[in-house]
Amino acid sequence: MKVLIVGGAGYIGSSIASACLDDGITPIVLDNLSTGVEAFLTGREAYIGDMADQVLLDKVFHDHPDIAVTIHCGALIVVPDSVREPLRYYRENVAKSVELVDGLVRNGCRRIIFSSTAAVYGQTDSLVVDESLPAAPSSPYGRTKAMLEDILRDSAEAFGLGALALRYFNPIGADPRLRTGLQTRRPTHLLGRLIEAAETGTPLTVTGVDWPTRDGTGIRDYVHVWDLARAHVAAVRGFDAVCPPGSFVAANLGSGAGCTVLEMVEAFAEVSGVRVPVEPAARRKGDVPGGYARWDRAHALFGWRPTLTLQDGIRDALRWIEARPSVLGD
Repeated sequence: MKVLIVGGAGYIGSSIASACLDDGITPIVLDNLSTGVEAFLTGREAYIGDMADQVLLDKVFHDHPDIAVTIHCGALIVVPDSVREPLRYYRENVAKSVELVDGLVRNGCRRIIFSSTAAVYGQTDSLVVDESLPAAPSSPYGRTKAMLEDILRDSAEAFGLGALALRYFNPIGADPRLRTGLQTRRPTHLLGRLIEAAETGTPLTVTGVDWPTRDGTGIRDYVHVWDLARAHVAAVRGFDAVCPPGSFVAANLGSGAGCTVLEMVEAFAEVSGVRVPVEPAARRKGDVPGGYARWDRAHALFGWRPTLTLQDGIRDALRWIEARPSVLGD
């Protein structure tokens, strides 16, 4: 079986490609390398170019008419950047995805798995997020993902697509075999900031210590990127039963366990042996207390459940930092 992975040279896409290879599925990668890295294409057949390039899409399917499923991971994902540059995000994430879907339909590929996000949801008082919550994204990035879900829902009905949106929570970690990981040197998510603070000996600034959580700090759902990758393999294997022609289905992918900022600090100290001091600060405008996933639907649909822990994610992220220079050659 072959799958086309759009954005397959990025952090999550390359992890999915590795998981596919491990399961006997052949990944065909399409990536313009705007954020992906060429080193992650080693051992995979790849096409370098834009997902909106219709000539290139036609060539991919001419060369591989047996592609069974397309996994669409191609997107810009930095929330603050989306606030500063909304038109760029709508162009790259929405307009170009419309061209991609058009090319898939024209080439007869009617199975698509879309990398969506928990950012399509609004805040819930219970902090527990399931798929019954209405879309209420709070950033241009989140709105681009919600828009594309609507586009896929309409396209499924019009063209007989099966469209599965997998809503990721907060990926951490790396491929346990260290083939791939975060390509950025200084990631801005909480774990990345903790690692930097540990390296530099500086405190971690915690914005907001009066949220309605068990210790007053914000809460998030950190899911190991390898669990995400395994979910895509399971969805590919069971696609037709999960998402028959003409249907749109959405499912959360998270750990199901909320982790506060202070709990992440404790887990990091447990794994690394370094206790990072924290400095409390006021909430920032636009911040929310957060939440965590229910992943029951993914289990019911294609038998997936998360198996790796928060500590596994921290440990693999630290292992990747050591391996990164030799893998990426920088």
